[in-house]
Amino acid sequence: MRTKKAAPVEASSCPREDIGGQAVMEGVMMRAPRAIAIAVRRPDKSIVVKYSDYVPLKEKHAWMGYPFLRGIVSMVTMLGTGMSTLEDSTKMLGLLDDEPTKFEKWLSKVLGKGIDKIVMGVAIVLAVCLSLLLFMAIPAGVESILKSAGMPVFGYTLCGGLVKILILIGYMLAAGCVKDVKRTFMYHGAEHKTVYNNEAGLPLTPENARTFSRLHPRCGTAFLLIVMMISILLFLVLNVLVPINNYFLRVLFHLAMLPIVAGTSYEVLKGLAHSESRISKILRWPGLQMQRLTTREPDDGMLECAICAMNCALHGLPSHAPRTPEGWAILHSYRESDPSYVPAETEAATAV
Repeated sequence: MRTKKAAPVEASSCPREDIGGQAVMEGVMMRAPRAIAIAVRRPDKSIVVKYSDYVPLKEKHAWMGYPFLRGIVSMVTMLGTGMSTLEDSTKMLGLLDDEPTKFEKWLSKVLGKGIDKIVMGVAIVLAVCLSLLLFMAIPAGVESILKSAGMPVFGYTLCGGLVKILILIGYMLAAGCVKDVKRTFMYHGAEHKTVYNNEAGLPLTPENARTFSRLHPRCGTAFLLIVMMISILLFLVLNVLVPINNYFLRVLFHLAMLPIVAGTSYEVLKGLAHSESRISKILRWPGLQMQRLTTREPDDGMLECAICAMNCALHGLPSHAPRTPEGWAILHSYRESDPSYVPAETEAATAV
């Protein structure tokens, strides 16, 4: 199924219907208003694309699209969508095709689920636990220690917030040293350049995409930094109004305030991304600079992969492309994903 292509817009602006994405293992996911497409580059250099219809949650439940509430909904759905997208990309690369061990078979039999579902579930639990430790337990501990030492509210709240930011930066720097993660950061850059390319209304080609910045105002990295900044301001007020001495209550308090922080941060991010005022540019500058840690300059092959994901998200899978048993399209060039592409054999037959 093909959808109508969005009208061209200026490169400095964002279309009303934002098209975003996510870097995955050896590929890119793009989400259009009505579809999601994942494109990965296999070892044989072919590009495999999975297409799925997408219905926004706000159309199923109107309240999920209300300002502030949509940010809370987005925070919850982003985790699930992100993990399922990573799982899909590993399947498309064939990384989950190995024969499971006896222990894995036994575990699947006991739990009644496939080993891939078990591994993904464990990964989600560990990721959540690590996030709680790094960004709530440790900063709350720092605040409690400084408060006990007699530091005023402004001081210990600011220090707790700075600890969160430093942990985030350190985590990103450490992740960027891992070879596979570094390649994922390159695909992240390809995703941003391709989104810019589409927003500019230019033909989706590696040559055009290459000219754009790898830093985008709607990136999740910028969102994380805004979350940190909003949390500092929010907890500064709340620590004055509701002083908490107990460490464990302080951690629970931070956890309880997370939806409020996420909802507020989402609205701030949307506002900054869609405004070209001088103040907006100044306020979103730190988030853009943070993306230098999570993006790298991509090669043309990565840009081609991102373009395939964008074209398929906008226009559907090419009817001429062969399919895998799972229904994924197999492409050998980004040109094959363009809706105007005509296979050589079809063109020759038409000429005859």
